[in-house]
Parts: sequence; C-alpha cells; structure tokens
Amino acid sequence: MRKRNILLTIFFALLILIAFKFDNEIVSAVSSIRFELLTDILMGIIFVSSEIVIFIFLTSLFLWKEHKRRWILPLWISLAASVILSFLLKITIQRARPYQLGIVTSIEALQKAGHLIWDFSFPSFQAMLAFCALPILDKEFPKFKYVWLALASLIAFSRVYFGLHFASDVIAGALIGYLIGIGIVHLEIENGFGKNIANRVWKKK
Repeated sequence: MRKRNILLTIFFALLILIAFKFDNEIVSAVSSIRFELLTDILMGIIFVSSEIVIFIFLTSLFLWKEHKRRWILPLWISLAASVILSFLLKITIQRARPYQLGIVTSIEALQKAGHLIWDFSFPSFQAMLAFCALPILDKEFPKFKYVWLALASLIAFSRVYFGLHFASDVIAGALIGYLIGIGIVHLEIENGFGKNIANRVWKKK
C-alpha cells in the first residue's frame, strides 16, 4: 500500500509538471468542446461540489452504521485541513484564473463566485476537498470509493471546462487532498482518536 502511494505521488507530481508547461493549451482545448448538454451537466457537478454539500453528504454516509462512525472525525479533520491548506497556498502563490487572464471565457455567475479577494487559482479547493475523502472512503466503502472517484474526477474536469482553473491546479489539488486523506487515515489507524471520540459521543463501552 505504501509503495503504491509513493508511486502514485511521483506519477501525479510529474503530471503536474507536464500540465503546468501546457496549461494554456489544455484549458483552451477543454473549453473549446463546450456544448449545452455537457455545460448543464457540469453546472450540476459544480453545485454538488460545494463544501457544504460534500460535508453533509459524507458525514451522513459515515453516520449510517455505528461501526463506521469512528471515521467521522478523521473526515472532518481532512476536510478542514484541505480548507486551511488551500487558503494558505492560494494567498501565497496568487495565481490568476484562466478567464481572468483572458485565455478563455467563463460563465458570469461562476466568475462572480470566484471574485473573492483571496480566491486564486492554485490549487483547486474543490479538487482538494473531493479527493481528500478518497482514502477514508476506501476504509469503509471500498466499492463506493470508485463512484466517488468518478465524481471527484468530474468535479476536477468541470473546473477546467469552465475556465476556473488550469489543469495543473486541479491535478495538484487532487494530489494534495489525497495525501492529506492518507495522512489522516494513518493517524487514525495508529492512534484511534476518531474511534475514541465516537465511542464517547455514542456512549459505546
């Protein structure tokens, strides 16, 4: 498992470097395939990728069965860590979004949502948020993990499709989020902090 994670990290790190070199060409090519049906579908993906929707859905999923509740706190920590690290990286790197640079156009409503003073392009916050849950889902929902991976990939693609991010932004966000999730899973396995809290909250002896 550790060897696989190391190889995946190296692969995606190289992919980020390649994407960074061709970012302008990639975002232009992806944006050029826009058509009404796909745009409507991906607008729906944008909606379900909001932090509130992801938080409520994943929390409800782990509340479903008692023995899965130990992973609620690790999930929350992973999500919170993704929010904080994304914010710090954005204000440090301050990379403008593709539509802000005039490389592609975007939908006005999405542009307004991205006009917060600190909301820069690198890394993709939504990609971090979606992918940080994958290692945790792998522990208790190994089959559903693939459904979530497909959704997370669509979330990442939609960010490039609408000109909100470069490809390197979403790949980096996915990798960072995934590594956060792996780290939190490792801490939970080693220390059982989520299990201890869950036992106290639900008074399990």
